[in-house]
Amino acid sequence: MAVRPPEHDVDDSGLSVGPPQTYAAGIPGVVQSLRHSGRQMGARRTLLTLLKVNQKDGFDCPGCAWPEGDSRHAAEFCENGAKAVAEEATLRRVTPDFFAAHSVAELAERSDYWLGQQGRLTHPMYLAPGAEHYRPVSWEETFDIIAGELAELDSPDEASFYTSGRTGNEAAFVYQLLVRALGTNNLPDCSNLCHESSGAALTETIGIGKGSVSLEDLHASDLIFVVGQNPGTNHPRMLSALERAKRAGARIVTVNPLPEAGLLRFKNPQKPSGVIGRGTQLTDEFAQIRLGGDLALFRALNRLLLLAEEETPGTVLDHSFITEHTHGFADFSADVRATDWPDVLEATGLEREQIERIHRMVLGSERIVVCWAMGLTQHKHSVPMIREIVNFLLLRGNIGRPGAGVCPVRGHSNVQGDRTMGIYEKPSEEFLDALGKEFGFAPPRAHGYDVVDTIRAMRDGRVKVFFALGGNFASATPDTAATEAALRRTALTVQVSTKLNRSHTVTGRRALILPTLGRTEADMQAAGPQFVTVEDSMSAVHASTGTLPPASPHLRSEVAIVCGLAERALAGRAGGPQVPWRELAGDYTLIRDRIARVVPGFGDFDRRVRRPGGFVLPHGPRDERSFPTATGKANFTVNRLEGLRVPEGRLILQTVRSHDQYNTTIYGLDDRYRGIRGGRRVVLVHPDDLAALGLDDADHVDLVGEYGDGETRVAPDFRVVAYPTARGCCAAYFPETNVLVPLDSTADISNTPTSKSVIVRLRPRRDERA
Repeated sequence: MAVRPPEHDVDDSGLSVGPPQTYAAGIPGVVQSLRHSGRQMGARRTLLTLLKVNQKDGFDCPGCAWPEGDSRHAAEFCENGAKAVAEEATLRRVTPDFFAAHSVAELAERSDYWLGQQGRLTHPMYLAPGAEHYRPVSWEETFDIIAGELAELDSPDEASFYTSGRTGNEAAFVYQLLVRALGTNNLPDCSNLCHESSGAALTETIGIGKGSVSLEDLHASDLIFVVGQNPGTNHPRMLSALERAKRAGARIVTVNPLPEAGLLRFKNPQKPSGVIGRGTQLTDEFAQIRLGGDLALFRALNRLLLLAEEETPGTVLDHSFITEHTHGFADFSADVRATDWPDVLEATGLEREQIERIHRMVLGSERIVVCWAMGLTQHKHSVPMIREIVNFLLLRGNIGRPGAGVCPVRGHSNVQGDRTMGIYEKPSEEFLDALGKEFGFAPPRAHGYDVVDTIRAMRDGRVKVFFALGGNFASATPDTAATEAALRRTALTVQVSTKLNRSHTVTGRRALILPTLGRTEADMQAAGPQFVTVEDSMSAVHASTGTLPPASPHLRSEVAIVCGLAERALAGRAGGPQVPWRELAGDYTLIRDRIARVVPGFGDFDRRVRRPGGFVLPHGPRDERSFPTATGKANFTVNRLEGLRVPEGRLILQTVRSHDQYNTTIYGLDDRYRGIRGGRRVVLVHPDDLAALGLDDADHVDLVGEYGDGETRVAPDFRVVAYPTARGCCAAYFPETNVLVPLDSTADISNTPTSKSVIVRLRPRRDERA
């Protein structure tokens, strides 16, 4: 199955390739931030807007979920944060005249980049059955259309309600309330695609699916592992925290198949040394691991720790912590001792000497933090991989200790907060009990569909209405052909969006686009100006207040959209919740009061979040070494050593972001840290692998994904780039390569698509044979 790219993605006549950079940020980062912002917003608007990003009286960056410290710089944003703000605060507009001029079929031929560059949506738009163009529609009519379709369903489970991580806490809470009032738990969200494996592993092992560290812990750590993560592009402000830790004496081990510029050297543009000096070398040890080999690495480190304890009893492991606070140590240690070096070296692609060198760094460190991102979470064995990292930290008591702990770095602002607010297809009984008590109804108890199961259900005709509160579902999900076909089988697709994207061109029998306010914009409701709240990667909850005039008078806030739909769709339903939807839409304080009575840790929510900087949610493992697991303790686990078996002549592909990209939003066509400019259809391959495959740098190939018994998928026409990635591995950008990720290839337990372990062969374009 070959999926042709949109025509505007194919032309790479402007593509140029140079050497990868060896540092991140510095003056080029500042220049790019201002240049991009100026193009989108103009000079004055750029200055006024960027100075409000991540400030205590400003708005939360709509990009990543990296936290802010108590003391903040006047320019508390990074290059990609500035781009994210500029994309939302742009002066460009997509009006009804635009849709009259461009049919849906024509828009479907445009690239994701082109679509995103058209600007902000200004009016609700409706695509009628059989129509070729969207037309403007009133808000009242949009609610009537959606309510009508929902009323026609045979079961509430024939609708599914997706959420993007950009959604604030207040909107997320009323959204999940609406969905459960309708009678379903079909609440897939972007967590299903990224950190679901982290949540599953951490919930099982320490009892809470969130990280246990603060910024202060990173600053106080002796040793920091950065695993499967590219902070220079995806979480650039993390580099400042790593720099501070380094200057306090910490060492950093980077584990990644690709050398990433930000982890090599960081030139902090907020400091003279980052502007005119050499900056700070961050990585002390770069373990260029084979894709999927992380479990084997940490298993080997755990075995070495056990052996070191045997050699010098009482000096290596934290026996008092293990005895008092953990369960399962005996079974874990017996299994790990059986680890064979040949298996470890094959799975990791590393030298034994390097692993032993890292082990010596571990022995010399009292406080250890392990950070990770999607490089760990999107493999078939991702959950065991992360459980093995927890084993590693438990051995020396590195959870619940200052300067130590688990640090999953979330990739989207408030994706963690949405889950806290109840955006979850498998809600706990305790949450449902509290929700039902507060609103006087019986929430549904059966588990709902996650992202992958929603696609399957649409494909099979079991979901007929698809509603997305933010995001770009068609581009974010795996198996592009299968996902698009599934969406087109529905009766109605609804997209709540700030900007034009691919999902607006992949519709059900009829479709709606509902334009919403962005984070940057002032939110005026019946009770006056409103603010929303968000939760960052380290469980801190704070306010976000937009300041810009809305892009159009026809926009509504996400809260207003959800409450307006709820009032219409639930009207006259017997046995439903008692909810004053209109009052909640007019005053978000009333929503926060309800959250305070339903969600643990949010007592006195409205008053506490009005404090500058907000508050930090309780975390038992971090705060008091209490572990709310089935055993009442932190659980050691037994994790079978697994590695991908790759046939001769094949490589393991990981899908990655470019530097001019955030999730599915494409800011530009450059990836300057990797030396790529002017194009995106590239595949990065080690020179030795190219030689073995009979290919040369700059050849053009089709990426042929191989899965199961002869099942293949094709992403056509990629330019080969000789690149210092790990041997046997390659990398290419998503969403262009999402077509290669099979819908049924998912992580065990978490059901996350395996976007970091796709078996591919590179078929030369001169050879069109299958």
